[in-house]
Amino acid sequence: MPELPEPDVAREWLATMTLIRRFEERAGEMYARAKVGGFLHLSIGEEATIVGSARALRDSDYLISTYRSHGHALVRGTPPENVMAELFGRVDGCSRGRGGSMHMFDMQRRFMGGYGIVGGNLPIAAGIALAGDYLGSEDVTLCTFGDGASNQGTFGETLNLAALWRLPVVFMVTNNQFGMGTSLRRHSAVTDLQRKGESLGVPGMRCDGMDVLETNAVVSEAVRRVREERRPVLVEAVTYRFRGHSMADPEEYRSKEEVASWRERDPVPGFAELLIAEGVIDEAERQRIDEEAIARVDAAVAFADASPLPTPESLYDDVYVLDQEVRGWYSLETADDRGAAAGGDEGPAGAERGDQRAAANDEIPQQLTEALAAGEDGRERSEEPA
Repeated sequence: MPELPEPDVAREWLATMTLIRRFEERAGEMYARAKVGGFLHLSIGEEATIVGSARALRDSDYLISTYRSHGHALVRGTPPENVMAELFGRVDGCSRGRGGSMHMFDMQRRFMGGYGIVGGNLPIAAGIALAGDYLGSEDVTLCTFGDGASNQGTFGETLNLAALWRLPVVFMVTNNQFGMGTSLRRHSAVTDLQRKGESLGVPGMRCDGMDVLETNAVVSEAVRRVREERRPVLVEAVTYRFRGHSMADPEEYRSKEEVASWRERDPVPGFAELLIAEGVIDEAERQRIDEEAIARVDAAVAFADASPLPTPESLYDDVYVLDQEVRGWYSLETADDRGAAAGGDEGPAGAERGDQRAAANDEIPQQLTEALAAGEDGRERSEEPA
């Protein structure tokens, strides 16, 4: 067994795992009360994988997640108040209420977001790693994804390019045994997932994702190799989710006995009991850590409930549009624009705010709108909503 970290570090790991557990439990309650819209994917049971891997990173490294991303936002330091507000769709959410459960984001802490598309974060992670390599930094990107995503085309394409270009990225497949409701042995011909990158030039490693110490030790070694050798590594973290794929999952594909057997290895009380046995904490401190986590989550719910909803006027904020009525950004390049650099409030090169461009030439957005309204056969489309 890997050695325990310093006592203060060990306590922080337990406190963070406990916070994630209590946050996810309360998020499920809020979903049942219709406070949370859309889908909700909980990471209850995967806390050791989340904390162990994230604590192998430097603050300057990047972490990119999947749609099961609340714990990753919390482990990177996003306040639970802002994470809960995002679930509630409120303006004080970490994505200003625009993303909800599956699209957490915190650039300040280099948490590059959750992604609703299975495997969609893989090429983005490669792009982040490529940017770091291009800038000559020592930053490493950790990309987490599920076992089901290892069957996506983006998996092979991204690992191939990452190996070819020697990108500093750790790919971590969170093997929680199921791709939605399909067991690993039924959706993957190769069930030893650490080997899936070998033919693409990406060596593999494996860790017990229910053990925060082993996860941290293995991912730390992977990060070291990636940082020093400038080549990608694939890590398989074998873990289990105690709840369904999402809150809408009736869980008819696995037995209660199977779930119960995995719950015997629950990473949160398991790590707490280890710390008690090693004299790092006592039972009273474990209770205090849990009570503090519950109080913090209570405060997060109150904060989210008090946070206002986005105003109707903000509907088109940060949206690229081709319209004269909505003064957002639209992309249009002319001969005069080519080579113009972005700066201040001027937006991307070759793009201007609708009101700025319209003031200079009212005909341009009108022409664009008319062109978009015309069908391929030249007939006008109906203005009635479909």
